[in-house]
Amino acid sequence: MSLNRIRESEEMYLETILRLKQKSANVRSVDVGEELGYAKSSVSRGVNLLKDKGYIIIDHSTGVIQFTPEGRAKAEGVYERHRILTAALIKMGAEPRVAESNACRIEHVVTDELMEVFRTFTEK
Repeated sequence: MSLNRIRESEEMYLETILRLKQKSANVRSVDVGEELGYAKSSVSRGVNLLKDKGYIIIDHSTGVIQFTPEGRAKAEGVYERHRILTAALIKMGAEPRVAESNACRIEHVVTDELMEVFRTFTEK
């Protein structure tokens, strides 16, 4: 798997966990899998990679996922890019549904420099 695909997968998991935690404090791997439509084995692997990188902690007795400070910061950064890109695409005339789904793909490959352009554009 290429480094870009690994980064995209990692970011998708982090963003999904963050969004789920906005609804419920008790997020488990099964919740992530249901949200993303992924098989249990894929989610287990993905969540364990996040744990190994120090982004999350999993309570062994309950299975509840918690962010480490570094993990929360990374997840919030990904989600912020998503929100800015969605807003920019809507401002350019895209339908909200189309803007949302495309922002989800773009957020993983856009450079920091271009994100600043989108951020400035949405603030006008």
